[in-house]
Amino acid sequence: MTFSVLSIKKLNKSFQRDDKTLTVLDGINLDIQQGEFISIVGSSGCGKSTLLRLIAGLDQDYQGEILLNKTPIREPDLKRGLIFQEHRLLPWLNITENIGLALEETAFTQNEKQSLIQEHINIVGLQGFEKSYPHQLSGGMAQRVAIARGLVNKPDILLLDEPFGALDAMTRGHLQVELQRIWQHEKITMILVTHDIEEAVYLGDRVIIMSARPGKIKNIIDIPITHPRQRSSDALFKLRNQALNQLDHI
Repeated sequence: MTFSVLSIKKLNKSFQRDDKTLTVLDGINLDIQQGEFISIVGSSGCGKSTLLRLIAGLDQDYQGEILLNKTPIREPDLKRGLIFQEHRLLPWLNITENIGLALEETAFTQNEKQSLIQEHINIVGLQGFEKSYPHQLSGGMAQRVAIARGLVNKPDILLLDEPFGALDAMTRGHLQVELQRIWQHEKITMILVTHDIEEAVYLGDRVIIMSARPGKIKNIIDIPITHPRQRSSDALFKLRNQALNQLDHI
């Protein structure tokens, strides 16, 4: 049985620029179910990343409601993990220590923390690199560490803002497969912001298509294909074309 873990109601967001009001998000309404994988796509400047920041609690200056488990989001907390395009690992800490940063403010014992860190190193496939430093890792490996750090404290939602945008096509494709596997393993709600429509359709249970600024939800495309998915699937190809057609007519 599923339920809405995140509910967004009549969300509006504006910025003041040169004595003018710039509306970025306009009337966003969205319910996201427990364990869903949601992809958000749209043109540059449509407010995708702004929406993710609001869900993360990094900005409280908006109108409307954002409810996590029926509770208003007021500030950042451990219930929402956030992963950016850059891995943002601290260069003077090794993999184990970087992942452990996400557990500093938790009530876990030291033994529980070490167990969680090792569990998530294993989940992202980095066994044997526990003592390695960021400069010793490839870009793809560093993003795996960032994913492990985002998951290690067992958040309700993992927010991903173009997490593979800086990677080469081969590494990106491989990590998309890995993210699909990790999502299935962790059974966590994930929200992905991406410019890559193929990535959005391949990973998402639903693809949210946003209009150009001011950002509104133009359409929602269901992707009723079981995981794990095959990129060569005819059904996936048709849904990708449907999404592309929607983007072309924004």
